[in-house]
Amino acid sequence: MLDQKDGTPANQMMPEDTPELRALYRGFEEQHLMPLWTQLGDLMPRHPKPRAVPHVWKWADLLPLAQRSGDLVPVGRGGERRAIGLANPGLGGHAYVSPTLWAAIQYLGPRETAPEHRHAQNAFRFVVEGEGVWTVVNGDPVRMGRGDLLLTPGWHFHGHHNDTDGPMAWIDGLDIPFAQQNDVGFFEFGSDRVTDYATPRFSRSERLWCHPGLRPLSGLRDTVNSPIGAYRWEHTDRALAEQLLLEEEGQPATVEQGHAAIRYVNPTTGGDVMPTIRCEFHRLRAGTQTPPRREVGSCVFQVFEGSGTAVIDGVVHKLDIGDLFVIPSWIAWSLQAETQFDLFRFSDAPIMERLNFMRTHVEASDQ
Repeated sequence: MLDQKDGTPANQMMPEDTPELRALYRGFEEQHLMPLWTQLGDLMPRHPKPRAVPHVWKWADLLPLAQRSGDLVPVGRGGERRAIGLANPGLGGHAYVSPTLWAAIQYLGPRETAPEHRHAQNAFRFVVEGEGVWTVVNGDPVRMGRGDLLLTPGWHFHGHHNDTDGPMAWIDGLDIPFAQQNDVGFFEFGSDRVTDYATPRFSRSERLWCHPGLRPLSGLRDTVNSPIGAYRWEHTDRALAEQLLLEEEGQPATVEQGHAAIRYVNPTTGGDVMPTIRCEFHRLRAGTQTPPRREVGSCVFQVFEGSGTAVIDGVVHKLDIGDLFVIPSWIAWSLQAETQFDLFRFSDAPIMERLNFMRTHVEASDQ
């Protein structure tokens, strides 16, 4: 017999309500016990039923609020960063974009410095517009520019300084919810300034590691996090363009017709840049539509260039440059490009894969 609401088997072992049964349940409550037979559908659903909900944050709304925060809220000890977390409406007021991921818009004003600190949580920065800020990671100044992905692995000291007369905003991504729910977080203040106010074009990590196909003999030990401080837009752009050019030439270079994509990798292992976060970049030709898909785990997209739509759980969302959206676990989604459509994506896929929970379903194309 099936439950009429969700198609799950009806509970046929529910006993008759009696004074003895109520006394048994009171005993459970007094001893902080909960019987499985009353909760099976919640604890072990037939498929993921996320509390997080799909949501879109419009860059045109976020940026003015960040700018106003720049006028009113100082950067310094206590608050540490002028970062505004994206709070998923389904997660009860927590500043979580999903149960495992944290995303924020961070804003640094002209000539401002965000002091050094470090934390167990892994972090990255992605720049959708602007330049002028350096993030200093373990003493290595790393220039931040449009389209760049910058890493701050767990327990690395880091601070930011703006060397210009203009403000700059970017997005932060961290595994804060995963760390908080599993009680693995540590935090430590560093210097009240950043270690180095230098403004080199390329960081020391780039000079050592960012040569195609080459690995320094001084760095043969595999590392959990990528040793590269910045993945530059010029390389990402070229890689995506070449995939689409090869497709035009009849070579099988794209993940789907008209859909080029890259994954940022740790050059010491070939795996993800950090143990808990996967970072990717996607480019769709104008008119391209991806097939609907579902994945275990959650992800966040930010539109980098162009315009298009995302269909998430059957709802169509119009997207423009800077817009961010979250896709919770096992929620169906697809993308459609109006113009060439460039999107940055990050997810908790390394966690799901390592724990063997990952599952993906892609709907068959009608073409």
